[in-house]
Amino acid sequence: MQNDVHFINFLPDALSIKIFTSLEDPSDLVRFSAVSRSCRRFVITNGLCKHLCLRMFPQLSRVDHVNELGVTLNGHAEAGSSNFMEWEALEREHRVYASLARGFLSFAIRECISEAIIASSTDNHPDESIDNTLDPGDRVRGRASYWSSSGQSNPAVPETLTYKLNADLCVITEINIKPFQAYFQYHYPIYSAKSVRFRMGHIKSSMENHVDEFVWTYTSQEFPMAQENCLQNFKLPEPILCIGGILQIELLGRVQRQEIDGLFYICVCHVQVVGVPLSPFGIQIIEPSEKFVLEVLSYTQPPSPEETRSVSTLQMRVRRGNVVDVVEDGDGWDLFYGELVEDEDENEEEEDVDIE
Repeated sequence: MQNDVHFINFLPDALSIKIFTSLEDPSDLVRFSAVSRSCRRFVITNGLCKHLCLRMFPQLSRVDHVNELGVTLNGHAEAGSSNFMEWEALEREHRVYASLARGFLSFAIRECISEAIIASSTDNHPDESIDNTLDPGDRVRGRASYWSSSGQSNPAVPETLTYKLNADLCVITEINIKPFQAYFQYHYPIYSAKSVRFRMGHIKSSMENHVDEFVWTYTSQEFPMAQENCLQNFKLPEPILCIGGILQIELLGRVQRQEIDGLFYICVCHVQVVGVPLSPFGIQIIEPSEKFVLEVLSYTQPPSPEETRSVSTLQMRVRRGNVVDVVEDGDGWDLFYGELVEDEDENEEEEDVDIE
């Protein structure tokens, strides 16, 4: 590829775009954009990283624009010119969506619940609080640990448990729920629900009279629940991007009546939400449109819960001008963020970057 000549110069733009939008691994796009200035310009101008993220998670269609918070990048173009401003916006989108795609595929899968927010009802607060569902055991310090709804004579009355996740953006793959078995009652009854359903969304940025304080952007199918005292797995048909970091469990239908009062209850001793928290990213909701601003807080990958990765494993490979462009972290990612900067001598012939 002498003098920055490659196949994209000989193909119609529509065909080149079709080829690159067929890629499934974002690292391929990032590698290609690191080959030369024209390759990078092609990827950025056509928003290929954004297109890939939208294909992976259609919920991102609600993004109004992107911001980089606390991120300083060096520039060299004429600040204030319309061409510069337009190109800067395209580059910013490329960096944000490339980093987001990286997070989808390479961040560690882990427990995603940060805290319990509220239950629709509680029988004996705080002894039977929703907070008890965060503990994996059904006994804590010798006492039963579980959440209990209030009793109802109608077994069709539903209940909800609402949780805050540990990032504004989380890719959720499955939810695990363990119904409580009352080992201190006759016949050891299990107070499960008949079925469960899951909602994901965000808190309203402005509320009137605190009514409908949550906006749900995703509602799952209904899953049947077994009347068994075990951690029951509810795997979503496909990974779902939770925008806003709020997850609600709907417990539909009551199975078990309590002998002492003849009322139906639902009791849960543990809830686990499994997925990928995208903690380097945040959102700002734009009302009343319900669109949102996608914000990148850091371009640093969070350490996995099993082992903290040493920064020394990141090896800077390419520096052109005053911006570091290419890093290698062993996961097939060569470009993290930055830009291929023009050489100081404008007449100097471009030298392509060797990424092998």
